[in-house]
Amino acid sequence: MATLIGAACALNAGPALAAKKAQPAPPAPLADLSEEQLANAERVLTGAQQCEFKQTVNVESAPEKAGYFRINFKGKKYLLAPEPTTTGAVRLEDKKAGVVWLQIANKSMLMNAKIGQRMVDECIHPTQQI
Repeated sequence: MATLIGAACALNAGPALAAKKAQPAPPAPLADLSEEQLANAERVLTGAQQCEFKQTVNVESAPEKAGYFRINFKGKKYLLAPEPTTTGAVRLEDKKAGVVWLQIANKSMLMNAKIGQRMVDECIHPTQQI
């Protein structure tokens, strides 16, 4: 009988306990980008890009703030900002996730910078096709 009473009390306490759980903090505001970063953002090729092994990467401008981009790959979404380079390549980086998008004249690739490994390569935007 005591077990039944304890179970009933636990069931009734459920909503009260759920209400006391902390809500996740809102995301931090996005940092302002430099003029160089904003200039690099203008060179990013957006849209669906076909990659090796019949994979697709989708690159879109982030509506939250000018100059930022959202990349969707295998159901995961990343928020990236342009970073300056000395080579002329376009480099977008999500420092929190450790993901880098590199765009050169003839292809693009998505890398896991934390382990130094390509996630997907040979991504071709229609304007990069030869």
